[in-house]
Amino acid sequence: MIRLDPAPDSTVDVFSRETPAALTVDPGATIVVSSLDAHGFLRRQREPGEQPPRMFAEGRGHCLTGPVGIRGAGPGDVLAVRFRSLVPGEWGWTVAAARDTWLNRRLGVADGPPTWLLWELGAGQATSNLGHTVRTAPFLGVVGMPPTETGAHATIPPRAAGGGNLDCRELVAGSTLYLPVTVPGAWLSLGDGHAAQGDGEVAGTAIECPMTTEVTLDVQKTAAIPGIHAETPAGRVTFGFSPELNEATADALGAMVSWLQILYDLDRRAALALASPVVHLRVTQVANGTWGVHALLPHDAIGSGG
Repeated sequence: MIRLDPAPDSTVDVFSRETPAALTVDPGATIVVSSLDAHGFLRRQREPGEQPPRMFAEGRGHCLTGPVGIRGAGPGDVLAVRFRSLVPGEWGWTVAAARDTWLNRRLGVADGPPTWLLWELGAGQATSNLGHTVRTAPFLGVVGMPPTETGAHATIPPRAAGGGNLDCRELVAGSTLYLPVTVPGAWLSLGDGHAAQGDGEVAGTAIECPMTTEVTLDVQKTAAIPGIHAETPAGRVTFGFSPELNEATADALGAMVSWLQILYDLDRRAALALASPVVHLRVTQVANGTWGVHALLPHDAIGSGG
């Protein structure tokens, strides 16, 4: 099995097509990627809020493993990222009220010190330093490629081309994420492991943790629909990203309506009517300066009648 572990020459904190690939594989390859937590801590926190040494002392964004080049991939192709397994590390953290944002101001928590939770992870659950337990459902917050332009690009916002900081809790093991390829070779980076997260990532962080991810990377010339979409254990998923919530919502729903048209041979009005009783619209995240919305069509939502 091909393995890529985090090291100074195999981690990045920005997206850039100019960064040398840490690994190059053929389409169809299955690889195991180990990633540090989003901050790139080189050892675990011993108490909530402790700041251990980091991979990047002055990090510009998430600590990601990569880039991974895929031979023959290029703009116009679709990269299929199949998540075969996602295994969190033994610990994780959550921090709230760490930044002066519109939401923290609205909630009345922007002017005080941040609050940290430290989690012990194992056996499908997380236990906080305050004694609360939650079920884990691990996924990666960031899976993406650089924008087409040269230079360094932030890992914080999700992007409609190439992906990035999607923060979609549906992308658990068994999911396939379809990303439009933005640059020759794809230059995929992965990380920002989340042991558990609610829709919205309302505090700005989930249970942030190291992650070991087994993925199969394949290149397709076509996909079911244009743009970023996914097939997950919960159902089909489409995405919208925009500074405006209404625009993100319309993009996510519009893509799902298009998918329903193809699946059931419907005109657009009929597909929208069919969507109304079965499609779930969810705020993916509120944390990244760009609204994320996803539409979910459960696999068993529509029967054949009779």
